[in-house]
Amino acid sequence: MASAAATASRTSPRGRMDKRQAILDAAFEVFAERGYVQALVQEIAERAGVAKPTVYSHFTDKESLFRATLTATAQAVMDTNIAVLDRMRGPGDDLRATLNDVAYQLVRSCCDRRSRSLRWLTYAQVARFPDLIEVVQGCTSVRIAEAMADRLARLTVSGRLRPCDPAVAAEQLLALVTGPLETRSRLGTRKVTTAEMRALAQSAVDTFLRAYAAD
Repeated sequence: MASAAATASRTSPRGRMDKRQAILDAAFEVFAERGYVQALVQEIAERAGVAKPTVYSHFTDKESLFRATLTATAQAVMDTNIAVLDRMRGPGDDLRATLNDVAYQLVRSCCDRRSRSLRWLTYAQVARFPDLIEVVQGCTSVRIAEAMADRLARLTVSGRLRPCDPAVAAEQLLALVTGPLETRSRLGTRKVTTAEMRALAQSAVDTFLRAYAAD
């Protein structure tokens, strides 16, 4: 009996983490489908496979759950995009092809359901949770731009790009990649085709390299 209790004690923190993640995943689905006001904690608990009191044992109320959900999702989006940017650390002989692929993957990420829903929820609740704009942008726009600047600085040092301010270059490349999407997707209500995403990515890279490619 003591051994079983010891085992439960050792596994409890992991089990608690797993439940917390399940709640966050379920909460994002429900918030994305219902919006903040219409979302019910009971439905979130059912989708997470936990009791409603368990949700409240991790998050004190619906507001704190919403904040934690958007923060966790923004961090996940950030991690996905920074992993894409890591391809630029070793671009190989064909820099254009690598940048085309990176740009395409960034466009795909921006167009996927998770990213769209994150933007919708953040914008829709900006009056109620104005601080979340800074949190979400800090994890996405700001951190991704910083990571992009780091990769571009490396390419500049290696002579693949002309000398430049990497932060400005990163801002411009990301604007070229993501800027047209709101219009193309009609604020996320229209699915952007794969062909459109590839064409947009290639156009962005072509414009960028015209300005920054080493002579």
